[in-house]
Amino acid sequence: MSTRALDVRDARRRFGDTQALDGAGFHIENGERIALLGPNGAGKTTLIRAVGGLADLDEGTVELFGSPATTESRYRLGVVPQDLAVQGTLSAEENLRLFGRLHRVTGQALNDRVEEALDWTGLADRRQDLVKGFSGGMKRRLNIACGVLHEPDVVLLDEPTVGVDPQSRARIHEMLDELHARGTALLLTTHMMEEAARCTDRVVVIDHGRTIADGTLEELVSANFGDGRHVQVTLSGEVHPPSDRWTVDGHTLDCRIDNADELSVVLNELASNKLPIEGIEVKSPTLEDVFLHLTGRELRE
Repeated sequence: MSTRALDVRDARRRFGDTQALDGAGFHIENGERIALLGPNGAGKTTLIRAVGGLADLDEGTVELFGSPATTESRYRLGVVPQDLAVQGTLSAEENLRLFGRLHRVTGQALNDRVEEALDWTGLADRRQDLVKGFSGGMKRRLNIACGVLHEPDVVLLDEPTVGVDPQSRARIHEMLDELHARGTALLLTTHMMEEAARCTDRVVVIDHGRTIADGTLEELVSANFGDGRHVQVTLSGEVHPPSDRWTVDGHTLDCRIDNADELSVVLNELASNKLPIEGIEVKSPTLEDVFLHLTGRELRE
């Protein structure tokens, strides 16, 4: 059997005049965590819907564990949608039991998993309360638990922390870590670059329906920026760039260097100009830098 939990190849789908997918593809190994990133309209939602069996492809293949995806094999998938799937007029426990039955969990196994899920989400003391009275973070945690109650081997998470407070976001990240520790493969879509870098092992970027990058953060930084770094200097007084290599943003100077020898040059330049320096930081390119470099800065709405 293939070691890949999920393998999507050459996915194409057109809606009228719009080519939503134009050959996109990616894979997830067993137990791996990947982030699927892309601007609005890049094709992420169509791709995820195709994996989940909610949209047909015009061309291409979706395989789960080495075989073409079927209705039966998709029971090994868990889906946590951005739009909350939990029902506000049901209690936390009732939601869990409903989704458990939909995923063929019954009897004592259902009872056990509901209890585990209530503890896991921190909602045991609110089990009988209607979900419509829950905070955003509580709903998000319950939404995740409902999507994984059947203990799937692969979980698709679409913006699982959107609109929640920092404490709830931290708890959701812990929940994702716990799923990963159990050997569950995770696919995360998010617009939060720090979240993608923190919660995943590998990043796939799609744009205009095509896969344009695939690798670890270190690999993507190296491929797009080489060994380059940014030197950021915070000044306490009036800002005058010492040369045209520097850009100005408020009280901060910024320049790019390509190696350690250049660092000594720019530091000497700063010293010779006797600038009122409060702090100096040498920064590696971030995932956000990579994303903007690959997809551009133009707004897409």
